[in-house]
Amino acid sequence: MKASLEKEMSSVFEFVAESRDLSGKSAARAARRAGNVPAVVYGGESAPQSVALDHNEVLKHLSLEAVYSHVLDLKVDGKTEKVILKGLQRHPAKAQVLHMDFMRIDMTHALKVHVPLHFLNESESVGVKAGGMITHSMVDVEVSCLPAALPEYIEVDLGALDIGQAVHLTDLVLPEGVVIPVLAQGEDHDLPVAQVVKTKIKAEDEDVEVAVDEESSSDDGE
Repeated sequence: MKASLEKEMSSVFEFVAESRDLSGKSAARAARRAGNVPAVVYGGESAPQSVALDHNEVLKHLSLEAVYSHVLDLKVDGKTEKVILKGLQRHPAKAQVLHMDFMRIDMTHALKVHVPLHFLNESESVGVKAGGMITHSMVDVEVSCLPAALPEYIEVDLGALDIGQAVHLTDLVLPEGVVIPVLAQGEDHDLPVAQVVKTKIKAEDEDVEVAVDEESSSDDGE
């Protein structure tokens, strides 16, 4: 059972492609008409290579969030390379992937990747219970680390956050060996990730209550 699960997980992060001559827009369009996704593989010591992937298989892979921040196996003509998904172009109106960019990686060198943020305990937040509302300034963050240390996501616990408070980049709990490069540029780059603000609805309700109280006082005076 364990072996079967490991095989299934490994296949999730494996893309199978064929080398193709996709130079020019007409070649890319022909590949799409044939049910394929044109893509390019670049980086490392090898020259950039044009490839094509089965569109239906690509859609299955891209339905999993982890694919966007995971080291992938790209199998081209039977040869496997370690890559990350560096770029993705989708059709604005259809469920269609138009183009993909894969970047070759070296497992001994650090890389920069955007990793999704998972927000925890939003509804249980101190500020939300007090009538506030959580706003998100980021949904992902760029990290730098060795490929083996690359996290699939970073958790952000909002449970203790009160109205007027925010979680900043320096508050994020990072796995060992993972850093946020932008923080090296100084305190001005310690940007907020999420914060709790007062809701306008609550303020409007208070105004209504004040107006009702004034009217009641006026009626009592008459």
